[in-house]
Amino acid sequence: MNIKHGGNIYAYARQYKLPINEIIDASASVVPFETPRYITNSLIKDIKNSIYCYYPDQELADLREAIGIFHNINPDNVMPGNGASELITWAGSEAAKYGKSGLISPGFMDYERSLNCWGANYIIEELPHICASKFPETFPINPKSDVIWITNPHNPTGQLWNQDSLKRVLTKYKLVICDEAFLSITPNGENESLIPLTKDYKNLLVIRSLTKLFRIAGLRLGYMIGSSQILNSLINKRDPWPLNNFSIRAGITILNNRKQYIKWTTKIHNWIKQEKKWIFPELAKIKELKIHNSSTNFFLIESSKSLLPNINYLATKGIIIRECNSFRSLNEKWARISLQTPKKNKRLIKEIQQSFLN
Repeated sequence: MNIKHGGNIYAYARQYKLPINEIIDASASVVPFETPRYITNSLIKDIKNSIYCYYPDQELADLREAIGIFHNINPDNVMPGNGASELITWAGSEAAKYGKSGLISPGFMDYERSLNCWGANYIIEELPHICASKFPETFPINPKSDVIWITNPHNPTGQLWNQDSLKRVLTKYKLVICDEAFLSITPNGENESLIPLTKDYKNLLVIRSLTKLFRIAGLRLGYMIGSSQILNSLINKRDPWPLNNFSIRAGITILNNRKQYIKWTTKIHNWIKQEKKWIFPELAKIKELKIHNSSTNFFLIESSKSLLPNINYLATKGIIIRECNSFRSLNEKWARISLQTPKKNKRLIKEIQQSFLN
């Protein structure tokens, strides 16, 4: 299995002998702006107070409470984790109990990795279309399985599924796992969240990430919301300290400052809308490319020929985009690009255009 992630910036820096701060990393869909100052100030304060001297709270009580208040749910229905990846692993262990899982192609290969960890069976069903003209859309597939894994918005296509169609899915499967890692970044995305439905559907697990939105990927911070019975059984199996004190405190700081959260997400949503307005037409000038519409901060490009020469050219210029060989049903003619700051986007687009002239 070819499992790759975007954002492998250290390996890239070693290979091309470049300082990390000189690299434009459009392979990882992390917000490119500096982490809000109130978060970094809180972390600096924690360092000064030497919180690293103490073991983290095993029960993660304060963080679970902050998540619960933020989403208006019982903290007992919350399981914080070491990023979405750890939570996906544990969701796979639960999925294995119910029978066969249904996965969407193209899709995030971490779901397969997780299921393989637990010896679970799964089937793959292809999306009927990859490009959409408007969002949100009706969820389009119904695999014949016991469990279904959904990504909303979908990775790597950026399609956003509407809540009504996902609600209907909940009645068809023993377990529904919905990965909403990019939903908070997506304009109007929260309208389609399944978190409110966890109160009524005990067969639903929702995975969220805070690291992409606030550019704290190195802290590894996410959470899963669902049945307290399911989550408690998972908590009893995993490492006693899945989160360190800094990620715990960062999560509490973020979610206890709702006004700052709204201000930040409003900025991010406006940035996505503004940048796509000019980027898509500019890339569309390249006759070999098809630009696929997306609801969020990343999008797919499709070429009439292999994109590997273009990707390699960009690498020599200090720019990384996400080759898509590691997404099932995609190949080297596809790439995923994550939006950058306006200044970096101009350079990114210019170099992509140049790569087709060489």
